[in-house]
Amino acid sequence: MVETPEIVTKDLIKVYRAGKSEVIALRGLDMQVGDGELVALQGPSGCGKTTLLNLIGGIDRPTAGSVVVDGTNVADMSDADLVSYRRDRVGFVFQFFNLVPTLSAEENIELPMRLAGKPSELREKRTRGLLQLVGLEKRAVHRPDELSGGEQQRVAIAVALANDPPIVLADEPTGELDTKTGEEILALFRRLNGELRKTVLVVTHDARVAGIAHRVLQIQDGKIVGEAARN
Repeated sequence: MVETPEIVTKDLIKVYRAGKSEVIALRGLDMQVGDGELVALQGPSGCGKTTLLNLIGGIDRPTAGSVVVDGTNVADMSDADLVSYRRDRVGFVFQFFNLVPTLSAEENIELPMRLAGKPSELREKRTRGLLQLVGLEKRAVHRPDELSGGEQQRVAIAVALANDPPIVLADEPTGELDTKTGEEILALFRRLNGELRKTVLVVTHDARVAGIAHRVLQIQDGKIVGEAARN
């Protein structure tokens, strides 16, 4: 019996309109990502990589086509179901960290669990565990402006994992980091995939991501034009 891929996009089209002009970001993109895969998405700026992540993550809706996650078409979800999907099923990691500047590291991590209505005891226990996972137990009470870029990205990854989503979507997670710190963040993504069995999609210009990915998909002009397996 063939295993059903966790994420399947079919004939995915996204058109952005502004007045009388339009930009076609995706042009019938087809993709399959199996449960527990770590896949890198690479391509030139403006090719549709971030748009694809936004559609898979339920941040935006496609103009046409489908995004099927575990047998459910995300494109058909109601607004309320999309809120639950983004909160419980998907963790987002962005290039610029997206942390709440007035909250400490531990408060940022706890926030998604508060929004999900998790009890305080569970929140505290999971926050401690995530701080340990990303190696920031001693930085728990520091605000983002008191942390280095690498530390902020580690907190952001912990925030993405707060509600234990099966899918992690990362958009240029090493883009603002120096070489050594970027390598540390990539090693952390490899742990998320290998030890925690998260399905991970990473949009990146960083060639080193190919070293941790199971597959590298090349996107150009809104379509996947090539694929390479890791050696």
